Amino acid sequence: MLKGDPELDFTEGVSCNEVLDLFLASSADGIAIFDMQDCFRRINPTFTYIFGYTEEEVLGRNIAEMPNPVSVIDIIREVKTGKVYSNLNTIRYHKDGRLLDIAVSYSPFRDSNGKVMGIIAVLRDITELKEMERELIQIKKLYNLITENTTDMIKIYTKDYEVLYASPSHHTELGVSPETLKGQKLETLIQPINDEPVDELLQRIAKNGKSEIIQAKTRTKQNEFMHIESNISPIYNEANEIDLFLKISRNIDDRIKNDEVLRNLDRLSIIGQMAASVAHEIKNPLTALKGFSKLLQYSDEKERQAEYLTIIMDELKNIDKSVNEFLALAKPQAVELKSSSLFSIINSSIKMLRSDTYIHNVKIIHSIKEDQYFLKCNPDQLQQAFMNFFKNAIEAMSEGGLIHCCISEAEEDMVEVQISDSGMGIEPEILHYLGTPFYTTKDKGIGLGLTVSNKIIQEHNGTMQIDSTPGHGTIVTVQLPKSTQQ
Repeated sequence: MLKGDPELDFTEGVSCNEVLDLFLASSADGIAIFDMQDCFRRINPTFTYIFGYTEEEVLGRNIAEMPNPVSVIDIIREVKTGKVYSNLNTIRYHKDGRLLDIAVSYSPFRDSNGKVMGIIAVLRDITELKEMERELIQIKKLYNLITENTTDMIKIYTKDYEVLYASPSHHTELGVSPETLKGQKLETLIQPINDEPVDELLQRIAKNGKSEIIQAKTRTKQNEFMHIESNISPIYNEANEIDLFLKISRNIDDRIKNDEVLRNLDRLSIIGQMAASVAHEIKNPLTALKGFSKLLQYSDEKERQAEYLTIIMDELKNIDKSVNEFLALAKPQAVELKSSSLFSIINSSIKMLRSDTYIHNVKIIHSIKEDQYFLKCNPDQLQQAFMNFFKNAIEAMSEGGLIHCCISEAEEDMVEVQISDSGMGIEPEILHYLGTPFYTTKDKGIGLGLTVSNKIIQEHNGTMQIDSTPGHGTIVTVQLPKSTQQ
């Protein structure tokens, strides 16, 4: 402000007392003015708001009469000599007895000759701020208590996937000092068991903004592999952008060993069921083969021979089908994946069942367009799985009908295939048994179709779900990862 300029001199026509009144009324801080006898002479509305006292209750009273710490008197004594105190954090009392955190500054109030004629106190209520600080300190103590005593290995990564923090449990579990891990990249520390590249995993988490649980291997100080299960979650900043990543891992070596023992026990149980089923499923056709072979040996009629040969070939096909299903379930197969058209896989499955649909008066309708979706898969195996789904739907509609095959995009770069029929449906108490080896609701069959199909879907990193309502049909929902290449 330039004094004397009528456009800039806002004090023109206004007294000093009026200016002081305007200043006190508009200040966001509480202001109190004391005389040299330590008595209140002026307070502003914010002071009243902070402490709950009215002007009538305060003005004229000595500061020593107010419920303040004794140290205030000592400070005011120093200010009278010209000393200035800034941003002192103090504890004061509200009129109702509540404790308040107050930041206060004291300055001497001088006349035109520079003589100290009073004290000005500027007060700011920082109770909420201090409460937040105390909560943060408490949270930090609790956080440190957890991270220092948990057996879970906790790491925080930057958005460039470098270790920013590692919990002390790394020394206990891996024999590695947390300090030596700082700055290391995530991809150098873990190796996902499913062989998915770490950078692809992190890019997917960053893109979807969702945490993921993975199983991986990491090295100990003794250069041995440890199996770990990790939950990797993104941490957002105030701008709702991913700023950090949190990874919580735990040792699952014992779980892996126990799972292997259970799998061996389960495998022995399945082998026993398989042996009984093989004996039953192959013995019956062999009995027929033996009988019709003898009839063929002693028959000279061409028509009879042709009939016997047809029956023999049908029984051989049944044996071949049963053996193939057993092999598909029992023999580990290396899945060679390539980018294939979903349209081609679905279309081929439907064509292979053309005679079945004709015999059962069933029509299959699908909504997929050519070159619409591509999967990273083994097309022959997926075709086998979808043929099983379609065949089950066909056989469920004894009086004919429509089978709908709907394709749509699902979350996280997945494509969803739904196959629905209007057949008899499946009772709830039976539904959860479907997919169990050797369990079947059909008069003919060995109960491996859905088991094999589910195994194929899982080998393609997909999921299978069956929903059914008695009298209203069944829906098979399959989700499979899309391919980025055509």
